[in-house]
Amino acid sequence: MFGITKKKSNIFVVATPIEGVCIPITAVSDEVFAQKMMGDGFAIKPTNNANKVVAPISGKVVSLPESKHAIGITDEVRGISVLVHVGIDTVRLKGKGFKTFVEVGQEVKVGTQIATINRATLDAEDFDLTTMVVFTEGYTGEIPLGSKLNQQLALGTLVLKQA
Repeated sequence: MFGITKKKSNIFVVATPIEGVCIPITAVSDEVFAQKMMGDGFAIKPTNNANKVVAPISGKVVSLPESKHAIGITDEVRGISVLVHVGIDTVRLKGKGFKTFVEVGQEVKVGTQIATINRATLDAEDFDLTTMVVFTEGYTGEIPLGSKLNQQLALGTLVLKQA
């Protein structure tokens, strides 16, 4: 209206995809993630009742396997991709215990619900539900967890903010 255009934000933000304690990716029990073979990132050890998973970045859903345990999102403007990987070895469940709310090609914003996990199902199977956020492409900066390290964080808490 009146020729005023809203300026798009150039700030890149990353938030927690699930409620829980924030830990460095090097502390997860899966060597592929701990040794950063897929990329750097951070992880969240979910609280006992956490079951909602949200997009940690804004972008387009680029991968969603049938197992529903991992969702890839790319910020096409910045060329940054992340993988939200729920749990260790949860691919073996072949989708059991997961419900997704997005599809490949869908645009999401930080905080958009992308999945839920059925805690009763996953806890009965005794899976480690540590959830990783891995920068798989385009981000080479530090991931300073600072005051968030080893702290209980609410769903959608800002972890990284970069201009």
